[in-house]
Formats: sequence, C-alpha cells, structure tokens
Amino acid sequence: MRDPRMAAIGKGLKRRGRLVIEAVSPPRRNLDAVPAPRPAADTYTAPHAPRLVDSPVFVLSSVRSGSTLLRVLLNSHSRIRAPHEMHLRTVHVNLSRDFTADAMRALHLDKDELEHVLWDRVLHLELTRSGKDVIVDKTPPNTLIWPRLRRCWPNARYILLLRHPGAVVTSLTARRADPDHEAVRAEVLDYSEKLEEARLNLDPHVITYEELTAEPEKVTRGICDHLRVPWEPGMLDYGSKDHGTFRPQLGDWSSTIKSGRIQSARSAAPDVELPPRLRELSLAWGYGD
Repeated sequence: MRDPRMAAIGKGLKRRGRLVIEAVSPPRRNLDAVPAPRPAADTYTAPHAPRLVDSPVFVLSSVRSGSTLLRVLLNSHSRIRAPHEMHLRTVHVNLSRDFTADAMRALHLDKDELEHVLWDRVLHLELTRSGKDVIVDKTPPNTLIWPRLRRCWPNARYILLLRHPGAVVTSLTARRADPDHEAVRAEVLDYSEKLEEARLNLDPHVITYEELTAEPEKVTRGICDHLRVPWEPGMLDYGSKDHGTFRPQLGDWSSTIKSGRIQSARSAAPDVELPPRLRELSLAWGYGD
C-alpha cells in the first residue's frame, strides 16, 4: 500500500514546480478580454484643516520688479522673517498607491489639502527657527496661483508690488543672453494679468518699486502699519544684516542687491514696445506711457 505521507509530499512538489514555472513565464495574453473599467475621477474635496501659520504674508509681483529688495528690507525687521524664494507651488505630494487616496479621505484629506498642510508646515518651521512672529514669502510665481494661496490661507495678507511693465520688459530682456522679445512681453503680460486680478479680488497693500526706491522710509512705514508691527529704522540698512546667499532661483543675485544699498529704480528703455493690453494695465496702475 502507498504511504499517504509520500503521496502528499509528491502533490506538494508538483504544485511547487507548477508555481515556479508560472512565476518565470511571461504573462498570458487574452486578446478577447474586456478591459476593466477605469475608476471614476475622484471628486472628493477635503475640508480645510487647521493651520499652524494663520495669516502669512505674500508679496505678489512680477519677476524683475524689486521683490528681493523688498524681502531684505522686511527681513531686516526684528519681527519679520522673509527668507529666500521658497517656491511652495512646486512642492507636491504623491499618492503613490491605488488605495492611498481612500486612506487619506478617511482622514478628511485630499491631495490639495495634503500639499496645503505641507506648505503650512514649511512656513511654520522657518518661522520657528527664526524666532520671529511674521513670515513673508516673496516668490514671484506665487502671483500666478494667488487663488490657491487664498484657498490655503483664508486669512493671508498680501503686499502687491508693482513696477512699470516697460521697465520689467527692459530688465528681463537685459538679464537673458539671447532674449526672445515676443516671449518676454508675453511673460510680463501673464504676470501683469494675474497682478491685476489680485488687485481687484484681494485686499492687498499696494506699493510700487519706483516709490520703494525713491522713498523707502515712507513705503516701509506703510507696510509696517499694514502688518501691525512698529517701523524700525534698521530696515533701511539691510546690508548690515544676514539675508543668506544671493543666487539664481532663490531671488535676485545681481551686484545691485549685493551692494547692501537701496538704489534708484531703472526706467524702461526708450524704445521698448508694449502690447496694447500692457499699456492699458500700466495706465490702470498709475503709470504714464
């Protein structure tokens, strides 16, 4: 009579061999198979989570509008932390598995709100490290996403920094080795349109780069009143303070900002050409032709 134990061992070995063969074999193709339906797009919107920083300050401006100068003036205040450009809009979370979104939804979170919580944590960490109580982010591309900033921080405060569009075009053109003039004008127009949207839809404190450089005490006093902090004369001596390294992608790194002195704003080149819409916005902001 066959030993039942040997029979069981034999079946086990055959099964193991079959599993090994299936593991190393290429997947079978079933041409008649019907593709599984894709899951419906997730339309869940998470509620607003509590923020560690309730009312951060955002400087909204175009590129080449003097935002780095404004940053170092504000950062020279004993209560204001204005670090280099943080580029929060490029910081994302990745829900890498099919079930991750469901897991987050059970925690009343979605991808956007997870990113908002992360952005808020970054600001809070930087503010805590500085020992100050007001934080300012002056990253110019924030201007392009101002509605999301308002959604993330309903109590955020805004400083709108304007510069004559022709001067921005002139500065941006001079900064690039082989400028595409049409592309430069289009870029300035994109920023200007968003600035105008923010001016009309938010309640920002509006200043101009030209006035900031011509009357820095007056302008910084106005900003301090807006932020409810006392004005400090040391703000105007930004060269005596440590503001970190000036380098590309983190703000202006020119010899002008490195000089440690407030210098007069340069005007637009006399031959600069602006499309009609930019001229229209320039007039709306109080600039002449």
